Amino acid sequence: MELKEFIVSYREAFGKNAQLPLLFGYSDTLVAETAKIGGCFFKGLQAAREGTPVSLSAEVIGCGGGKLYTGFSDMPERVPNFVSLTEKYKRTPEMVADYVKSLKMPRAEKRYLNFVRIDQAASFDGFEGVMFYATPDMLSGLCGWAFYDSNEPDAVVARFGSGCSTVVSMTMVENARHGHRCFLGLFDPSVRPWVGKDELSFTVPMSRFRVMMGTMHECFLFGSHAWERVKERL
Repeated sequence: MELKEFIVSYREAFGKNAQLPLLFGYSDTLVAETAKIGGCFFKGLQAAREGTPVSLSAEVIGCGGGKLYTGFSDMPERVPNFVSLTEKYKRTPEMVADYVKSLKMPRAEKRYLNFVRIDQAASFDGFEGVMFYATPDMLSGLCGWAFYDSNEPDAVVARFGSGCSTVVSMTMVENARHGHRCFLGLFDPSVRPWVGKDELSFTVPMSRFRVMMGTMHECFLFGSHAWERVKERL
């Protein structure tokens, strides 16, 4: 399924008012001049949601954690203590350090991390993940779609992490290994002020998304009475 065909199918499945997802991936090509973002870079992604592409880089991201989880820097020395003792998200700094190590997030090999709303992209080429901002009703459809052709216990997972780690780090690592897992995210209280109060993220590595596009018209998203009732209020 090509990009334009997917948009038509997506709007048919989730309704014409459903927010379009963002495509993201690394590139040496700048897609948009983006001013430096102080604090959480998710505040800057609002522009991408509205149709203006965003190009993140080590210079644009003002948050040390954001640079770490996008692969633009190594872990700042202060991160374990800050996450544990200040933010109180993990019991000990050692647990934070172990968690970051377990992600196995490689350093970015390209200069930019571009976020582009799907209707502003020419194709899927060069993108490594798809990010949906999703309400509970949207998640019902997205999760059910991911479960349709998979009995894997980790077809959809929710892991601890900052917004940038659950959206970018995990999805990128999964795509690099041609994996099947989709990720729920934006549970982190630090990112919550920059997203809707009824929104979470659902990210799909491109390795999985290309398979899911092939099953979209087979599953309950088309021709299911139960889903039609849900879609009415999306």
